[in-house]
Amino acid sequence: MAIVVVGGHSRNIGKTSVMEGLIRAMPERCWTSFKITQFGHGMCSANGEPCDCETAEHTLAVTEERELASGTDSSRYLAAGAVRSLWVRTRTGDLVEAMPRIRRELEHAENAIIESNSILRFLKPDLYLSVLDPTVRDFKSSARLFLDRADAVLAPEGSLGRPEWKDVSLKLVQGIPVLAMRPPSYVTDEIVAFVQQHLSAIAARG
Repeated sequence: MAIVVVGGHSRNIGKTSVMEGLIRAMPERCWTSFKITQFGHGMCSANGEPCDCETAEHTLAVTEERELASGTDSSRYLAAGAVRSLWVRTRTGDLVEAMPRIRRELEHAENAIIESNSILRFLKPDLYLSVLDPTVRDFKSSARLFLDRADAVLAPEGSLGRPEWKDVSLKLVQGIPVLAMRPPSYVTDEIVAFVQQHLSAIAARG
């Protein structure tokens, strides 16, 4: 089994589109997809809505997507061809509570693709892709922490020259392949080839 993780430094920079593109480009891998969302305090992990409760049952929720057009990211993965699509929600900092369930799901997956940065605290994927958009200033601490572990950086074509980020150096990605995303499809033939070659090389070694 191969595990691919797609992370990124902020919201709305193309992570879900990259997930969709990879699932669609490699249907033979029979992907099980995971969307991992961590909510701040005052938000319910069960549904992502404002919540005043602090009960234990509201710290973790895992839902298997059944609808192709529900509008959620997990439904987009299913529509792209994932054989299963799971949405994992926890409070910020509580992802460890979800790991037993995630690991059980991974045991039954042929291949897995996960949208998250923080999952890298708990497992070592076969491939980690970090999506960057230098025009978006926000930079999650989890993305900064793991950026130098990326196997490749995905960024809009020609955009890495003048990033808007504060206190984040491009030295973190020196020596890491930079692959161009081209919206609206985001995932190019070059990106697909990189992923296939990387996973094939790992399979050949072991």
